[in-house]
Amino acid sequence: MAQDIYELLREQLDQYSVGFPKTRSGVEMKILRKLFNEQEARMFLHLSLLPETPEQIAKRIKEDAEEVSARLHEMAEKGLVYRLKKGEGAKYSAVPFVVGLYEFQLNRMDKEFAALMEQYFEEAFGRQASRFTVPMRTIPVGRALTVSWPVAPYEDVREIIKGKDRIAVADCICRVQKGLLEDACDKPLEVCFAFGSHAQYYVDRHMGRWISQEEALKILDHCEEVGLVPQPFNAKNPGGMCNCCGDCCGILRSIKKHPKPAQLVITNYYAEVDGDSCVACGACIERCQMEAVSIGPDDVAVVDLDRCIGCGLCVTTCPSEAMSLQKKPDDQLREPPASGRDVIMELARQRGKSLIPLALQKSSWTL
Repeated sequence: MAQDIYELLREQLDQYSVGFPKTRSGVEMKILRKLFNEQEARMFLHLSLLPETPEQIAKRIKEDAEEVSARLHEMAEKGLVYRLKKGEGAKYSAVPFVVGLYEFQLNRMDKEFAALMEQYFEEAFGRQASRFTVPMRTIPVGRALTVSWPVAPYEDVREIIKGKDRIAVADCICRVQKGLLEDACDKPLEVCFAFGSHAQYYVDRHMGRWISQEEALKILDHCEEVGLVPQPFNAKNPGGMCNCCGDCCGILRSIKKHPKPAQLVITNYYAEVDGDSCVACGACIERCQMEAVSIGPDDVAVVDLDRCIGCGLCVTTCPSEAMSLQKKPDDQLREPPASGRDVIMELARQRGKSLIPLALQKSSWTL
């Protein structure tokens, strides 16, 4: 019966975001058993992506409200569910594996879990990048955009920060994981932002700390300086924003394996070279996280538009100002969904998945 519970849990997680597919080795089951005990797995199967009070959940599953509340609180403290605080009360919901459960293990990440995740990345996520739209979007670094066209606030990394009144910063879970495996890059750790209720959850669990807009903008400047790609959640009002590298970030590593990363990333820009100004110094090659730039036979940088994700890192360090960002044609521009839930629903639609809790889908099961 235990195996059935964990397989059902995997099925439910596979409905969300980029999914949680099976592997030949079964490493995904080792991950779930490390994270969840059987009681927690059963509880997760009754949860939806809509935050609910413990009383609402208890009524639906016909259990004592106080016991359900205590169990959900403990699961939230372990990063197994999302907790939304409202005054003195709290609501709880299921979360995808990515972005969600994996990121919420920042305080619980150990070498064993890091190794399991690396194996799972290679067997699952790293091999299926072409089958989904990533839940993050790539936007240009702050100084890469010109003022020759209107820039929407959700496309401007600094405007996103300026529009948030509650900001927390946390270590990058991907670099923490790779560090435990002694395979991390030298980029800074404390670079991932959470906003609003997401920030509250991170601070409550001691995964992050509150910062001001001013400090957040300084962190952004440093991220641009060291060559990190800003990736907010793909919504007009994102709950968080990462600053990512192509060495450690699970999403960038996945799409980097694809011959045409630009098809997978939601971005409205691309890099262009002024051949008359290019001095073939190679600075753009070092900065590019997607290996999209090379030096052509005539000693001029060449941008592979199938690989360029429009982050602008090549623009801000070009000594001859030969690199610039250009906006894609109007018929190629993509506007992000309004909310994170809209993102999850669209990803589920693309993958032909339901968002109904497994306990309701499989009502004949005794959980």
